[in-house]
Amino acid sequence: MNPCHRPILVFALLLTALPGATHEARAQNAETVTLTDVHGLSYSPDGKSLLLAHHHGIAVYAAGKWSRSSGPQHDYMGFSATKDHFYSSGHPAPGSGLVNPMGLMRSNDAGKSWVKLSLEGESDFHLLATSYGANAVYVYNPGPNSKMKAPGIHYTLNNGFVWNRAQASGFNGAPTSLAVHPSDPKVVAIGSKDGLYLSTNSGDSFRAIATGQQTLAAFFDLDGTHLLVSSYAGAPALVRVNWKTGAKRSLTLPPMARDAVAYIAQNPANRIEYAIATFGRSVYITRDGGQSWQQIARDGKGL
Repeated sequence: MNPCHRPILVFALLLTALPGATHEARAQNAETVTLTDVHGLSYSPDGKSLLLAHHHGIAVYAAGKWSRSSGPQHDYMGFSATKDHFYSSGHPAPGSGLVNPMGLMRSNDAGKSWVKLSLEGESDFHLLATSYGANAVYVYNPGPNSKMKAPGIHYTLNNGFVWNRAQASGFNGAPTSLAVHPSDPKVVAIGSKDGLYLSTNSGDSFRAIATGQQTLAAFFDLDGTHLLVSSYAGAPALVRVNWKTGAKRSLTLPPMARDAVAYIAQNPANRIEYAIATFGRSVYITRDGGQSWQQIARDGKGL
């Protein structure tokens, strides 16, 4: 498996046969945007732009048109937004002069420039999630580094100056997704091949809230009450889960041929607007809470 991919376990084996899942770098220009290996999806704080981090920088969808961010064309991993900042990890663009991997970075201008925060040259966080309204960043680190003495889930409340290791009691195996509550940084969800697990004590202990199939993506709704959870079991599925009561409601997805939801984002300025990116590099937006969808990218090509 390409080392720049986040771990998606069994589903990755299916996608290797799909034309939309190739890993080739394709040329981009101002008129045509090509998404290669999408690694994150977030709205700008004002809700006017949708940003997609991928293998060759950040693609921007705004006012019905695609463009490329003027920022560095890094291979961004773990791309995630808060109300004030964007956080990411990954690998530097050739000629950037940055050390590989990039550790934890932060942008205050929607990806146009980045500040190095922690663990440059030591770690590449494929799984990284932020609390939208709180200064918390959670990561899964597969190996030790200078600030993380053991692999596992870690979090920081001060931009990487101090990292805390979550004990993760009740959770076993490799995580496939991470999500953090938008206002309570102690509430974190983690997906695995067995389902979705939730912690209310900063990851020290977890309980299962959805089991029976692999969780591919998890996202905390900005209402703080619900999670959006994607899976694949013969067909793609997207479920809205009340993490307190366990109540679930299936959402209608646009037609997908052997594909599934890899990333989910919500517009902070219009909370019934959501965006999804698939493993096959298609992108859709709904502006009515999932009743209808508009496709804005197909097989990595912006529409």
